[in-house]
Amino acid sequence: MNKIELLSRDHDREGFDCGADALNSYLRNIARQHIEKQISKTFVLVDEHAVAPKPILGFYTVGLCEVVTGELPPSFAKKYPPLIPAIRLGRLAIDLRQQGKRLGAALLFAAIKQYAQAAESVGGVAIIVDAKDEKAAQFYLHFGFERFATDPLKLFMPLGAVRQLLAV
Repeated sequence: MNKIELLSRDHDREGFDCGADALNSYLRNIARQHIEKQISKTFVLVDEHAVAPKPILGFYTVGLCEVVTGELPPSFAKKYPPLIPAIRLGRLAIDLRQQGKRLGAALLFAAIKQYAQAAESVGGVAIIVDAKDEKAAQFYLHFGFERFATDPLKLFMPLGAVRQLLAV
């Protein structure tokens, strides 16, 4: 069985390889600094029986952001002021040895659930994702994310859609 934990010194960042140098480098060199500086939080998926240094099966990073409403589809944007609060899913990656096991979907749902809980406390009308390429965008579209009007690799899911997804 696997569990999700906040990234710490107990995790083997050097052993993680998702096949994308930028994501590997972020996890190894920047993620803990961002946690310490309260810029964002990185959560890792590990085997619940693993001992330190725990191998990382996958990870995601979340943080707060503001979105220019005019970048969203007009049907959504017309309901809101020029800037809206949101939560950004900045990164999501699965170790190459773990890909194909639906762990990406599990991490995405964990991030979505975390966003929904945070939105109840502090607000935030959507979860935002910057897909690294079209293949990643298709992954998010499969789960109900919508594209920004101004950038096909930038996607969002409104809070209402998140609540519907979690209710299923």
